[in-house]
Amino acid sequence: MARTYRLVKQAKMIKTDDFSSVFNFRKRISTQYLAIHYQPNMHQRARLGLVVGKKTAKLAVNRNYMRRVLREFFRLNQHQICHVDLIIRVQKKFGRGDFIQIKQEFDFLISKLNQRVNSNLLVGTPINTPTN
Repeated sequence: MARTYRLVKQAKMIKTDDFSSVFNFRKRISTQYLAIHYQPNMHQRARLGLVVGKKTAKLAVNRNYMRRVLREFFRLNQHQICHVDLIIRVQKKFGRGDFIQIKQEFDFLISKLNQRVNSNLLVGTPINTPTN
């Protein structure tokens, strides 16, 4: 089956309850510009929520640019991300000049996220030992 890189409606987190449950789970990974809050989910895909506050960027055009860039990074990498609810929170304003650094931070955060989720899955599963 060929992979599509469409960002489907099921891959977006919109409801306040979804955001609250992820924030209450209290798992976070941070870098200079971005912070990722995550929680494993039972869906068959990763879901994305974005938070760009007015304290970070006063102008809506800047906040929308940051959302658009992060949504595009997620869209292109969605098949490599574990099945988690993912909220990306912008901690520091970035623009077009910071694009490469934001891409590197996003890739670093996603690889770190996959490591953490996979290690927790391995720790949480019982090991089948043969009995004699």
